[in-house]
Amino acid sequence: MIRHIPALALLAALAALPFALGQNPYLLNALITTGIVTIAAMSLNLLLGFTGQLSLGHIAFFGIGAYVSALTSLGFDVELVGGVRVVHEPWPPVVGFLLAVLATAACGYLVGRLSFRVRGAYFVIVTISFAEVVRLVALNWVELTQGPLALTGIPPFSLGLPGLGTTTLRTKLQNYYLVLVVGTLCYALIARLVASRFGRAMRGLKENESLALSVGINATRTLTVAAVISAAMAGAAGSLYAHYLRIIDPDVFLFSTTVTMVIMVVGGGKGTLLGPIVGGLIFGLLPVALRPVMVPEAQWMVFGLVLIAIQFVMPKGIVPGVARLVTRRRASAATAPRIPMEVRP
Repeated sequence: MIRHIPALALLAALAALPFALGQNPYLLNALITTGIVTIAAMSLNLLLGFTGQLSLGHIAFFGIGAYVSALTSLGFDVELVGGVRVVHEPWPPVVGFLLAVLATAACGYLVGRLSFRVRGAYFVIVTISFAEVVRLVALNWVELTQGPLALTGIPPFSLGLPGLGTTTLRTKLQNYYLVLVVGTLCYALIARLVASRFGRAMRGLKENESLALSVGINATRTLTVAAVISAAMAGAAGSLYAHYLRIIDPDVFLFSTTVTMVIMVVGGGKGTLLGPIVGGLIFGLLPVALRPVMVPEAQWMVFGLVLIAIQFVMPKGIVPGVARLVTRRRASAATAPRIPMEVRP
């Protein structure tokens, strides 16, 4: 329980933050979008931080989740190859959220089974290629996705509350707490997973794959399951993104978003539970502070400089660096010589 105190304190602070900011719409919008990308970064950390596999196509799962959830909620009428026509009537956004999670989990399984037979640069190339293929489908299948014209009018989430009827989450404050709840659930799932036998298998493959294989760990199966869970979480984040903005286009697959996720994970501390959250808050809210004073190109330069500075001062990221500093101070305090008090008659 003690090890979860920092996470609980952070959760309490985030829950009270909107009221501390006076429910400022601009800042709430920044917090919501930062929270959504942070959930995606947490899912990426499951692969990069705990298995050591770098996925530079992770944005594909985010975008697939956004499109699946949006199309489920809007409905569609498309003609497939052979003249087969598929008509789908609109379903509630909550159903779209669940289908987005299932669809991205299936895509994660497919990518994992195909690409985890290779390692290193080959896996990176496979994930980038997958993301580009999905982006081109979203751009060119105009009948289904509207292509560059974007899907508009995506309905917001509606939740049925016992005794209160159905509540539609239209305000920024409501969406903020929805993102906070989903992020908390994802954190709890990752924490439970990492502490389990499966989590030890993931870390074993990361630290010494040959030794892990020698004790009977199935590398392909372990990494594939990690990819499925990671993709499902990214899909959940994409669904939140679509129903919050209520408009999506192929730009949701921008490679720069994946780079931002990697920066959040590495800067905060990969392989730690709080690392992506701390990195997400810093690098997600940094543009809000820089936007009034510099152009986007310059912001990316500052991103790089801040990340370099963090890596020089704390090579393993902010969370491991702070934890090491606290441990050293406690150790030095425990070993410091105590000067006996002089007792005078």
